[in-house]
Amino acid sequence: MKVLVVLALAIATVSAGVMPQDVAVHPRDMPAESTIDGRITNGRTASEGQFPYQLGLSFSSSSGSWWCGGSLIDNSYVLTAAHCTSGASSVKIYYGALQRTNAKLTQTVSSSNFKQHTGYNSVTLKNDISLIKTPAVTFTAYVNKIMLPPIASSYSTYEGQRATASGWGKISDNASGVTNVLQYQIFDIVSVATCQSYYGSQTASSSVICIATPNKSSTCSGDSGGPLVLDSTGRLVGVTSFVAAVGCEAGKPSGFTRVTSYLDWIRDNSGVSY
Repeated sequence: MKVLVVLALAIATVSAGVMPQDVAVHPRDMPAESTIDGRITNGRTASEGQFPYQLGLSFSSSSGSWWCGGSLIDNSYVLTAAHCTSGASSVKIYYGALQRTNAKLTQTVSSSNFKQHTGYNSVTLKNDISLIKTPAVTFTAYVNKIMLPPIASSYSTYEGQRATASGWGKISDNASGVTNVLQYQIFDIVSVATCQSYYGSQTASSSVICIATPNKSSTCSGDSGGPLVLDSTGRLVGVTSFVAAVGCEAGKPSGFTRVTSYLDWIRDNSGVSY
């Protein structure tokens, strides 16, 4: 089945005129060497309250469970990736945690509260975005929302700008022992054209933001759905979506769903405006 999925992605990309060098996969779908917790590869350790918008999401289904990240964009809405909500029956949300499961607050909500983008495609990885409606939370120094980018920045490439990703993803591709402490790293955003040279234009579309991942530092398994925040504005510009199938430490760009491409979708499905 995996071969068929890769072949379908290659055929779709050739038809679009850009042949990929590499195959992109969701971090959630990478082979697991350890439990679902971990950290961004070669990241920095966060301090308590440094990322009050960062959420931990433990999804459950009849066939198992998995860990993702998310961003608090309102007192009753979480933004995450469609590949995180896909197939889940419920999610336990961890608010204000530095140690992954030692949260200031937890909530469990069912899949009836998920709003997954109807155009999500697990082969091309398009429209990898979901909303989760929750009971309202009270904002504190440790639990607070992050602002969405303004509509005026919709046409900005962000190329060359710096952005911060955070999460509890794996420490390395072959990690056998992991840490529960929230990690982060600052990355340089690269052009869509650069990203397309690796993954093709079907996956690396204009609705995607990519980052350079030098020195074996990258998002990885467990970071899916988490935030990418533009350092210059402090606004949420990306949702962790894909990495190279060859591994997080391979030095290939990592991809994020571009939030400005979905501002209207977010507003229409949550009432949260930019």
